[in-house]
Formats: sequence, C-alpha cells, structure tokens
Amino acid sequence: MTNPHSTPQNERVDRLSEDLRSALKGIVRQMRRDTERHEQGLSLMQTMLLHLIHEHPGIGVAELARMQQVRSPTMSSQVKALEGAGLVERAAPLAQDRRRSGLHVSQAGHTALRQLRDRRHDWLSQRIARLSPDQMEALAGAVDVLTILADHGN
Repeated sequence: MTNPHSTPQNERVDRLSEDLRSALKGIVRQMRRDTERHEQGLSLMQTMLLHLIHEHPGIGVAELARMQQVRSPTMSSQVKALEGAGLVERAAPLAQDRRRSGLHVSQAGHTALRQLRDRRHDWLSQRIARLSPDQMEALAGAVDVLTILADHGN
C-alpha cells in the first residue's frame, strides 16, 4: 500500500536515509572487526564505557547505567572489570553522599584510549588512501554534510 502523502522528495529522503544508515553500519562493523583483536581485551561495552567516563569525569555507576539503559548490577560488574584492568579509578566518596564515588579514567586508561583512537584512525586512513582523487573529493563533501547532520541532530 502506497502512502498517499508520499512525494518524490520524501521517497528520496527515505532512500538516502536507509542507504546512509546501511553504509555507516557497514563501516562501523568493518572497523570494529578489524580493530577489535587489538582492543586490549576490552569488550565493546567496556570500550564504550571507557569513552563515556573520559567524556564525563566523576560520573557514577548509577548514572552510567541510566545512560546505557542497563541495570546497575550489570554496570557495576563492567566498571569493576575496568578497575581491575587498571583503566578506571574511583574518586573518594562525595561528602554529600558517602555511598557514591565518581569514576575517572586512569593514566593507563588514557593510554588505552589514545591507542584505540590511533588504531581506528590508521584503519580509516588506509582505506581513504585507496580512493581515487574524485572519490576523495566526493568524500570530503559528504563529510561536510555528515557534520551538518550530526550538529543539527540535537
């Protein structure tokens, strides 16, 4: 059944949206597959948490759990694994709530994040280097548009 309000513009937007979603998923999947063997034994969840803690120093386990939409015990075990690996540290408990201590990325965690970023950058650089000059030019234009989409997403 066709949508009576469908226009060529709407159909093009829908098609572009689906094509972009598919391309981005493929890039992320391939990047993850090619780099995960070097992720220093971290699960995808732990890697994401390390990034989140870096972006939100002092965040608590309960807040991380809410952000990731998982139960606190699940998050607690993930954070304990990061602590055990020496990648995350807990700050002293807060004066107003002695039960809560903020999380911070340790020096080893910062090193791990830098290495992860560098590996992903290298992965992408290698693939971009294989493009023709015309493809690189098209990609440069696409990056500008993707940045606009990302900035206007909020």
